[in-house]
Amino acid sequence: MTAALIQARELRVEYPGRAGGRVRALRDVDLDILQGETLGLVGESGCGKSTLGRALLRVIEPASGRIEFDGTDLTRLRGRQLRRTRAELQMVFQDPFGSLNPRRRIADIVAEPLLRARGATRAEAAKTVAELLDLVGLGAESGGRRPHEFSGGQRQRIGIARALASSPQFVVADEAVSALDVSIQAQVLNLLSGLVRDRGLTMLFISHDLGVVRHIADRIAVMYLGQIIEIASRDAFFAAPAHPYSRALLTSVPVLRPGEKREQEVLEGELPDPANPPEGCLFRTRCPIATEACRTSAPGLREITPGRSVRCHLPLVTSE
Repeated sequence: MTAALIQARELRVEYPGRAGGRVRALRDVDLDILQGETLGLVGESGCGKSTLGRALLRVIEPASGRIEFDGTDLTRLRGRQLRRTRAELQMVFQDPFGSLNPRRRIADIVAEPLLRARGATRAEAAKTVAELLDLVGLGAESGGRRPHEFSGGQRQRIGIARALASSPQFVVADEAVSALDVSIQAQVLNLLSGLVRDRGLTMLFISHDLGVVRHIADRIAVMYLGQIIEIASRDAFFAAPAHPYSRALLTSVPVLRPGEKREQEVLEGELPDPANPPEGCLFRTRCPIATEACRTSAPGLREITPGRSVRCHLPLVTSE
C-alpha cells in the first residue's frame, strides 16, 4: 500500500468570533494524503476547505493537532527549519489576478522561490525559469512581461510555474480553475494532471465543482462544517456516495448525457453557524434521514468498506 506523504491528526483551527468567542473552522480533522495521488477536497463555500489546505502548509497556524510531512511534524518546526521545509510545500492560489505582484516581471516572480528557498544563483534561476515557462506553455520569452499583459488562464499557468520552481513534493491547488472559462479550465486541469504524473507530485485539489474534481482526483474527501465526513476512491464515490450530504452534492451536478436522468436532492436550510453548531451530528439539521441518535451522539469517521470512511450513523453504503 502506498505510504502517506501528508498526515493530519486532530487538526483544529479557530478564528476570533463575536463577543470574544472562538469560531472553530476545523474540527479535529484526521486526513492522510498518499504519495503521488491527487486528493479532491469538496464541499460548500464556508465548510473549511481552504482553511484546511492553508493549515497543512502552515500558512494558517493550527490551534492544536499534528501535521506530518514525510515523517516530519510540521507543527514543531520554526525559523530556518520551517523555511527549508516549505520549499517542498507549495500552493496554487484561487485568484490568478490577485496572487501575482503586478509590478514585477514574470521571470522575477517565478524565480523568487529558487533564489529564496533553494539558494540558486541568478544564472541557475534564469535557466530554470525559462524551462518552467516552456513547461506550462507560455514560452521563455514571456518572462520579461508583467501580469497585466496576460489572460486569466495564462496567469494561472504562471502561478503553477511559480509553485513548481522550488521542486516541491506537495502542492495545494485551491480552486485553481474556478475563476477561468470552461475551455481554459480544461487546459489547466490537463496541465496539472500531467505534472502530477510526470513529476510524481502529490496534490490536494480543492474545489466546489464535482465535475472538475472527477476529472483530476484519485480519491475524494468531503467536508462539512469543518469536518471530513466521507473519504472514498473517485469511482466508489461517484458510483454511490455513502453520506447523505455527499449524495445531495452529487445529485446537484447537471446531467450532460442525453436521456440520462437523476433525481435531485435539495438540502433544506442553510449551513449552520460555525460559532453555534448543532449538538450531535453536525449535519442532522439538514439531513433527510436523521434520527434521535443523530441528535444525541456525534458520529466518528469510520471505515465501512476497504478504502471508504464515512461520518454517519446511517451510511447509505454499508459493509454488509
